[in-house]
Amino acid sequence: MDSNNRNELNNNRNNATIRKLKKVNRTIPQDKVQPTKPDTVHIQQNNPQQQCHQNAAVQPVQSHLKKAYVGKHEAEPSAKTQYVPKHAAENQNQIPNHDLHDAEYEEFDSKYDQNSLLTQAVKPVNQKKPRSYKDLLVKISSVTLSFVLIALLVFNMPIIAYTNNKNGANTVENVSILTFLKKWQPLVNIEGNLSSVSVADVNHDVVHDKFDDGLNLPQIVEGQYTVLFLGFDESGLNDDVNWIFQFDIAKGSLNVLQIPRDTCMPDYAGSTGKFNSIYSGGDSTVSPIQRVVNAVQDNFGIPIDSYVTTNCYNIVDIVNLIGGIPITLDEQMMYEADKIIPAGKSVLTGQQAEWFLRYRRTFKGEGDIGRVKNQRKFLAAAMSKMLNIVEEDGEAKFYGYLKQIYDKQYALTDMSLEDISMLADLASTLKMDNVQVHLLPGEGAWYYPENSEAQSVWSIHKQAAIDLINQYFRPYQIPLTDSTSAMTELVTDYLNTSNDSASDNLDDIYNGNQKAKMIDDYEG
Repeated sequence: MDSNNRNELNNNRNNATIRKLKKVNRTIPQDKVQPTKPDTVHIQQNNPQQQCHQNAAVQPVQSHLKKAYVGKHEAEPSAKTQYVPKHAAENQNQIPNHDLHDAEYEEFDSKYDQNSLLTQAVKPVNQKKPRSYKDLLVKISSVTLSFVLIALLVFNMPIIAYTNNKNGANTVENVSILTFLKKWQPLVNIEGNLSSVSVADVNHDVVHDKFDDGLNLPQIVEGQYTVLFLGFDESGLNDDVNWIFQFDIAKGSLNVLQIPRDTCMPDYAGSTGKFNSIYSGGDSTVSPIQRVVNAVQDNFGIPIDSYVTTNCYNIVDIVNLIGGIPITLDEQMMYEADKIIPAGKSVLTGQQAEWFLRYRRTFKGEGDIGRVKNQRKFLAAAMSKMLNIVEEDGEAKFYGYLKQIYDKQYALTDMSLEDISMLADLASTLKMDNVQVHLLPGEGAWYYPENSEAQSVWSIHKQAAIDLINQYFRPYQIPLTDSTSAMTELVTDYLNTSNDSASDNLDDIYNGNQKAKMIDDYEG
């Protein structure tokens, strides 16, 4: 090969190398180019003496291109597989055409960049959107609501056969689980159910077929609901506190009849002939509580719907539970030498409440009757406390106390918790001046039972008692008469009639304005 042909061949190679270098400079950003040792190519055309130096300079540049070049939009080559550029020719033996003009390179790169941007902008159609916390919360709420609805349906379905033996009358009905729990009487097994009562003297001019008092309770006489309350001593055999609570639902009032524990009922009581011995020594063919209920209904003609019993220890627990009973005393009350309730305003603790209810040591002349009248002050204070709880703490707090008393068996009753709640709701709407307290008319006397020593008793004034009962305790029955009452009157020539009208309302009692005065006040 002559000198001219050799120079021309070298020039063509050098021109191809320069074009290739220009493409590298365009493709790789300047900030990505790492400084390297200078591989500068010095080309002087038509200089055969420097041919060897030129060939030596071109070889390192070609090696550099094969080792360092990575396309702008191409991934790094894997270490395990041979890297093939995206736009490389399929045939690796194909010799690239280095004669492309610079303008063609620029046009090709521009189209590649635009296609890459379009590819990145289009999201895959099948890509799933990740679930948010809101979607998860909606799903959980839906499942929970479904379970609640199912539970409510089950609990309200009439699937339980419930036997209601209120007052001895057995009736069977299908009720729901919720209704069964409301009607359940867990405490009735202790004292027992009351026998059924047939009331033939209802005043149908008042209680007609369409008469409805609105109280959803099993009542013997529509329009009224009567509860017998008995408070026992330490032995649990003698009932020293005997009260009849009758709610006149239609009139929105409450009347309380106090029966002295020594009231003479020789046909119903044991050897003493006293009312407080009927529970433990009366008719053995019926339950103790039924004995007392029978005596009340036969003598006073007052149908008893339910009963509540407690003892002196339970009174202590109940009063402590509700935080004490505020009360005002004119003078101090000394139950024993070291058991004194101070005069003035105070809050009775449970123990002091027991002292107050049982106190009679310093009453002159009246003895137990003085204690009965004094117990009215406690009843008025307790009523005020109940109304304050409802007004200041709310009905929920009040019902919470009732439930604790019920659950802890501080009081025994044949009422269900639902019955107690409805009755308490009615009581919480009463005003203090709509609650009247009455003493069973009578006077002290001596009773001489056969084969026993004489007993100091309370002899009933029968006609005065009948008048009182007809006026306040039989609003929906025809009047009680001497022939329809079993009351026994020991004394006919009365020595004292001051207690025949010993009635007061709780508002007057609470404010110290009671009309029924004791024969003599207590003294410290």
